[in-house]
Amino acid sequence: MTQLQENCTQNEPLARHTSWKVGGPADIFFTPSSRSELSQFLKSNDGIITWLGNGTNVLVRDGGIRGSVISTKKFFKQIELIEESICRVEVGVSCFELAMFATKNSLGPAAFFSGIPGSIGGALTMNAGCFGHETWEFIKSVEVIDRKGDIHQLDPEEFSYSYRSVKFPFPLWFLSCEMTFPGREVTTIEELRGLRDSRIERQPLNESTCGSVFKNPKGHHAGDLIERSDLKGYRVGGCFVSEKHANFIINDKEATASNIEKLIKHIQDTVKERFGVDLETEVRIIGEHDER
Repeated sequence: MTQLQENCTQNEPLARHTSWKVGGPADIFFTPSSRSELSQFLKSNDGIITWLGNGTNVLVRDGGIRGSVISTKKFFKQIELIEESICRVEVGVSCFELAMFATKNSLGPAAFFSGIPGSIGGALTMNAGCFGHETWEFIKSVEVIDRKGDIHQLDPEEFSYSYRSVKFPFPLWFLSCEMTFPGREVTTIEELRGLRDSRIERQPLNESTCGSVFKNPKGHHAGDLIERSDLKGYRVGGCFVSEKHANFIINDKEATASNIEKLIKHIQDTVKERFGVDLETEVRIIGEHDER
């Protein structure tokens, strides 16, 4: 058996790989151990490809995902300082790990990354942010791989990005990025502790969630609209709207993806009826419904 074959499993339950702990099986689940192996896999596979990082900010439906799922969880984990204020970060690095690295190397303002669940790959894909900063503010260049398995270096100007949105110049997946941080601001341990304590106080960090479910509509906060709609604690099956922060949905009783999707729809309908505001999901909903 080749290394490529050893890193592939069939009918892998994706509930094992998502922070909500839901999701049906992937036809093929591939965990590359090198760039060359990933490139080889893509060159030899002309089927449907889905990319999965740390499994936050994603809802995989109960029917699972057809084709191949590529996971970066075990590889693409390196981070290094390449110049005084520039670091190279692979997509498997968690956002919290980046914040810690910035602290140790006197980089800033990077403390906000400690407030983003998941990996740098996910942060790049959706322009994740919090505490007044967004990921693409700091991008100097990105390393990507295309559908044919070829690797490219691209500049930020080749992408179109805005609040929680990134448009790609062609079908691609991120492998790493170079990030530059201004030397005039330094991330400190005190900042990280302060942000951590703030999040612990306001968000259900020890529960099974995906992070924030909805984007903030212009001029509003999604959590505030949901709370004012009297939806805190509202339950569908094994999941409910967090009592601590209304923009979080908690899986506490072996919820199905269908339970969560129904709750998302109920929240959107209720907020629309009460306030005339359309809530757009920040979480990506992928995969197929279970037809059984």
